[in-house]
Amino acid sequence: MLGAIAGDIIGSVYEFNSIKTKNFELFGERSRFTDDTVMTAAVAEACEKYLLHKDTEAFKSDVILQMKKLGSSHVNAGYGGSFLRWLTSVDSQPYNSWGNGSAMRVSAAAYVSETIEEAIALAKASAEVTHNHPEGIKGAEAAAVCIFMALHGSSKEEIKKFVEDNFYSLDFTVDGIRHDYGFDVSCQGSVPQSIQCFLEGKDYEDTVRNAVSLGGDSDTMACIAGGIAEAYFGIPERIKEKALSYLDREILGVLKNLSYYKI
Repeated sequence: MLGAIAGDIIGSVYEFNSIKTKNFELFGERSRFTDDTVMTAAVAEACEKYLLHKDTEAFKSDVILQMKKLGSSHVNAGYGGSFLRWLTSVDSQPYNSWGNGSAMRVSAAAYVSETIEEAIALAKASAEVTHNHPEGIKGAEAAAVCIFMALHGSSKEEIKKFVEDNFYSLDFTVDGIRHDYGFDVSCQGSVPQSIQCFLEGKDYEDTVRNAVSLGGDSDTMACIAGGIAEAYFGIPERIKEKALSYLDREILGVLKNLSYYKI
């Protein structure tokens, strides 16, 4: 999950200041963690509770609880308007979103799952508490599957085939779309691109540089791609340590207390 969080921090500078190059500073004075990190941590904490009861419906309730809990102490993290209204409302009904927020927060689902079917079920559950549009659910499922397969030794070719057979066409290259690609917060317009950034990545850092270089929703795409890249490549220690230095006590506390993931 730290791969997703580091990607968020690295991409944060470029979310509304897009670039079309892989040559940029990874961490700078304007770098910060955003809502992507907060919600990744929230789902991670709900996944810790899931391990105790293995109940998907209870997990959904825990996702809502933890997202509202962590979100309320990080209200200025950069949420989209619809999600912020949900976060600050007493109403916890989903609002049919197809945004990529469902995919950026899903990493933990892959880490606590024993099978690909379980990873898909948890991804769906974590998404549909807010993002219950079919595209919102599909984006979360695809991201979780990629992480799960990477964690369990699948090759890039196997991951790509599963994604294409079940979720998205990946008949493009990062270089091929970079010039015309723009800001897109939809799952369907950013999750396959994020997956492709991983598939073409040489290592963790190269994957994240690919994601930021597209000039889109940079923090979220680097978060999604980074989460997959961590599971496949691991994270360089220098990037891991730098990313951790940006986190506050509450987020660090969540990560340090996870039984299934060690930072």
